[in-house]
Amino acid sequence: MPLTPKDGGSHFEQDRVSSAERAYRALKDLILSNELPAGSQLLEQEAALRLGMSRTPVREAMIRLEQDGVVEIRPRHGMRVLPVSAADMREIYDVLTSLEATAAEMVARKGVTAEELQGLKDAVGEMEAALASDNLDGWAAADHRFHELLVKLAGNQRLQQIVTQLSEQAHRARMLTLRLRPKPIGSNRDHAMLVDAIAARDEEAARRIHYEHRAKAGDMLVGLLDSLGFKQL
Repeated sequence: MPLTPKDGGSHFEQDRVSSAERAYRALKDLILSNELPAGSQLLEQEAALRLGMSRTPVREAMIRLEQDGVVEIRPRHGMRVLPVSAADMREIYDVLTSLEATAAEMVARKGVTAEELQGLKDAVGEMEAALASDNLDGWAAADHRFHELLVKLAGNQRLQQIVTQLSEQAHRARMLTLRLRPKPIGSNRDHAMLVDAIAARDEEAARRIHYEHRAKAGDMLVGLLDSLGFKQL
């Protein structure tokens, strides 16, 4: 049966949106993995060729990345990946610390199911296993899953969106300094303590534990960037 104009429009609109989403995720992955480091410039046509797509979804993806605060769009120059400075990281962690501590408090207050609690425990277990085998990349991935699940369990979409955006902006600095920091044994201990507080529905302890955890992580990261002389990265 041939498509009517309406059907055809809907079909092609879905394809366009899907392509734009794929382009957005692909470009963001290149940036977060530092394959496109700070200062990199990429024309629409170059990005389209690299991703094997047309320029329209790539243009839409670049606009989204600019809205995320990751790139700036420059007329006739495509996009430029924005740097992150030690001062930026301090501001980011100040906000992340408060928001994630609030999320931890909310999760403890509302309570979690046995399955949700197990998800948090599993992430901590993966972090411990990764450290035991000196797999820092695996540890970082499990740590990211823990924080992502924690904020999701708070059940506040706006809080989740803001934390996700800030976490992605901080990701490059965290990964670049991952092997320059002390082994994060204390971080695993903090996460385990937080899980216990959530299981006990102790919202005050949950907030305090996670606030102190995030504050320590931020101080360490900013201090490391300053000591290494990184004005921006």
